[in-house]
Amino acid sequence: MAGDSRVLMDHNMEIGVTPAQVKKLPKHLREAQISTERTHLISDPAKKPRQRYVQKDGKCNVHHGNVQETYRYLSDLFTTLVDLRWRLSLFIFTLVYVVNWLFFGFLWWLIALIRGDLVHADEEGWTPCVENLNSFVSAFLFSIETETTIGYGYRVITEKCPEGIILLLVQAILGSIVNAMMVGCMFVKISQPKNRAETLMFSHNAVISVRDNKMCLMFRVGDLRNSHIVEASIRAKLIRSQQTKEGEFIPLNQTDINIGFDTGDDRLFLVSPLIISHEINEKSPFWEMTLAQMEKEEFEIVVILEGMVEATGMTCQARSSYLDTEVLWGYRFTPVLSLEKGFYEVDYNNFHDVYETNTPTCSAKELAAKLREGPLLPQLSLLSPEPKMHTFDTLNRLSKPDPLGQDEDREERDSGGDRGETNGSAAALEEPHLADGLPG
Repeated sequence: MAGDSRVLMDHNMEIGVTPAQVKKLPKHLREAQISTERTHLISDPAKKPRQRYVQKDGKCNVHHGNVQETYRYLSDLFTTLVDLRWRLSLFIFTLVYVVNWLFFGFLWWLIALIRGDLVHADEEGWTPCVENLNSFVSAFLFSIETETTIGYGYRVITEKCPEGIILLLVQAILGSIVNAMMVGCMFVKISQPKNRAETLMFSHNAVISVRDNKMCLMFRVGDLRNSHIVEASIRAKLIRSQQTKEGEFIPLNQTDINIGFDTGDDRLFLVSPLIISHEINEKSPFWEMTLAQMEKEEFEIVVILEGMVEATGMTCQARSSYLDTEVLWGYRFTPVLSLEKGFYEVDYNNFHDVYETNTPTCSAKELAAKLREGPLLPQLSLLSPEPKMHTFDTLNRLSKPDPLGQDEDREERDSGGDRGETNGSAAALEEPHLADGLPG
């Protein structure tokens, strides 16, 4: 510890920060390492807010620009109409019907004008194409009555107008096509399964802790409705920048996170909230990542829950994401299920709550190596203080830095010492064989 303080003091002197100024800084700033590279005079201890790839509500933060081949949208007109916003869909729905009625109303008026029905309509013995059609307005009303099959009985086509009969057949056929197209679009838009995803919940944070002697990444999912999601399955992707060995930079590289695909645990019976676990093993992207390294990494975990809606049979997909700052090391989820008289009750007030648990700060690879040498977890119980419960609001408050350093004493009391050892304990220094496996 003395050596670390001496190195930190040397770094401070290099960048022109005096020891008196260091003491005035909050704890999280004083403990942050300062870069001595030539390209960086001082590193920013707090991560800058990053742009999400997927929002918490599942919306993807990707906009397609400079699309030249826009004709492709018209090749699938039905899907294009369904994907439009509601106000634009209602406008197009109304516009299509009004234009269709006006177009055929104009044709009926044109037939009456050519035949002379508008001039000789009041003469006795004259048989018009459409009775009581004497203006464009009356032709428009007859077009509406014909296509909507209202049939008021005031304006009627006569048998001595073959061109009118042909136009009547054309309007009836095209009108049916327009009705099927537009009503179908509105029905699909109203019954879209993405509305069902509004009642599927994901925990606000993901956690990392030890489960069955293995380091695991966990998050919780739940369904608020009594009607279930049939054939529910879940998968996860790690989104982060990557540079290949050839020097190619991939800004948003996607890596699969195994959450039970090989064992079938990704198939869910989502009746009550479930904790989804990813075992950090040799195939995991977090295999060699320690707590200190994770605090420096920038990544995003996208989780996707899919299944069929029981009421409609349509496929539903719900999405959420966790930034690196939303992955809590050394926490577990608070239980939400309790047994009542004759049924199980789920308390959604604790759905997002977590509590602190003793977790080594070393990587899963180092933990596995230490476990092969001898049992580790029975001795970890000596390092654990009383578990502390944290709600989601409390975690947000604790995660915000105190610019005046007023929360330093409270942080020291809550953490029981330096976070660079193990979560919530400084007793690891008393166990030499444990301190070797739990790097600070």
